[in-house]
Amino acid sequence: MYYTYMIRCLDNSIYTGMTNDLEKRLEQHKSNKGAKYTKSHQAKKIEIAWRSKEKSLACKLEYQIKQLNKNQKEKLINGEKLSTYLKGKIDCRRYYKVDLKH
Repeated sequence: MYYTYMIRCLDNSIYTGMTNDLEKRLEQHKSNKGAKYTKSHQAKKIEIAWRSKEKSLACKLEYQIKQLNKNQKEKLINGEKLSTYLKGKIDCRRYYKVDLKH
């Protein structure tokens, strides 16, 4: 299983990434062993994540989300469907929202 996720940083910015282990990856981001972006923006928590069966699918979703503006990313975090912004760019039916326990 692969995951595409959006992390809220302390400065309220949003980082998007992909992994095969959500919990481990979040800890890496929090301990400054993750992405360059989260080293300078300090990761706080995973806001939302989607799972997919293939790494290539997770990468495609990550790329498409990174093309969205901050307002669109906030709307996804607040429950807007992927298809609202990504219909025709990816097959949104191949992604399943992960139930995160905060």
